[in-house]
This record gives sequence, structure tokens and C-alpha cells, in this order.
Amino acid sequence: MAITRTDTGRSNQKKRTRAAIVEAARGLIGTGAEVTMPAVARAAEVSEATAYRYFPDLPSLISEALAGVWPAPAEALAPVADSRDPVERVAHACEFLLRGVLAREGAVRAMISATITRPEAAAYRPGIRFGLIDHALAPLEATDPEAVVQLKRDLAVVVSAEALFCLTDLCGLDPEEAVASAVRTARTLTQAAVAGRAT
Repeated sequence: MAITRTDTGRSNQKKRTRAAIVEAARGLIGTGAEVTMPAVARAAEVSEATAYRYFPDLPSLISEALAGVWPAPAEALAPVADSRDPVERVAHACEFLLRGVLAREGAVRAMISATITRPEAAAYRPGIRFGLIDHALAPLEATDPEAVVQLKRDLAVVVSAEALFCLTDLCGLDPEEAVASAVRTARTLTQAAVAGRAT
């Protein structure tokens, strides 16, 4: 079956529309403001129904808009690349993640909200924390694999958007205090694990 110019034109228009929706979402995410499908549709100058034709839900759209936005763990931890101190490396990873969350707060909250009500949507969440924690703890990998696995689980609770929002929303800390508190906790967990290995 031959492809007509009309078919090609429609295909190109669909690509442009999809790209416009993703770009609008990316722009909205960059402001840190609340991210909703109606807001993205307005920014992309399409109807909400059109946005939903391209993306079945907000998490799938946010996931695509965030693709490639976060740097790889090695790049994120470049400032501590020469350090073999897991405490310093974990502290840097924690602060890096939480400051990134604050910069994209509206999108992160939307993703968490969606995955609480629909756990199957968790696959759309980038899972940035796990790569950062793995990379931060690389100097410990060969020492005690079982203990390192447990430490990674412990840190996943702290090096997280959920921990940050608990500290700001429920504990009433301002963002700077919340980041400092989470970093301090991540340091304490890592120090305790390293000290436990030494005894």
C-alpha cells in the first residue's frame, strides 16, 4: 500500500503535536509548579482530550518529559568521584536528589500521588534514588554484600522525595532545613553501617 502525502502530513502533524505536549510538560515541570493534564494542554495549546489521546495518564506524560533530564549517577556524583568515603558520597547523593526534587516539585508530587492511588503506575517513576545510592556506595560493594544491600534499603527511605515532603509538609520545616535533616539522617545511617562493619 502506497503512502500518500496526506498520510505523511498527518503523521508529521501527530509527531509535532506529541512533541509540543512533551515540551509543554517539560517547561511546566521546570517551574516547579503543580503539573496537571489541563495545565499542560493549555501550555501546548491543545485540548485536554487531545493530550489524553497521546498520553493515557499524567504519569506517562511526566515520565517522557523527564527522560534525559536527570544526569547519570556518575555525573551527579562527579564532585565526590575521588572520594572513597561512603558517608561523604551518600551525603552528596542525598542532597543532589532532594534539590532536584525541589526544582521539579510539582511533577514529583503528581507522580507520587498517581502511584499511591495506582501502584501499577510506579513503573513510570524514574527511580533516580536507586542509581545514586548504588553509585554512592560503590566503595563498599566488595566488603559485605549483604550489609550493603540492607544499607541501600535503609537509605532508600531517606534519600527520597517522600522523606523530603514528610519533613516539609508534616514536620513544618522549610526546604533548606528539610534537605539538611535528610542529609544528616543519610549520613548517620551510613556512618552506623560503616562502624558496624569495623567492629
